[in-house]
Amino acid sequence: MRWVCVVCNYVYDPSEGDPESGIAPGTAFEDIHDDWVCPLCGVGKDQFEPEE
Repeated sequence: MRWVCVVCNYVYDPSEGDPESGIAPGTAFEDIHDDWVCPLCGVGKDQFEPEE
């Protein structure tokens, strides 16, 4: 499942991860550390919603 930032529409895709932030491909959104922030706008995980 992909997750979308409600502020800037960045999409976190688990198959790609976020290598620039140290999140390896294959990492589920739920497994990302709680202090991770959106790489585009800097908001926290609580500002993400599952993609429909």
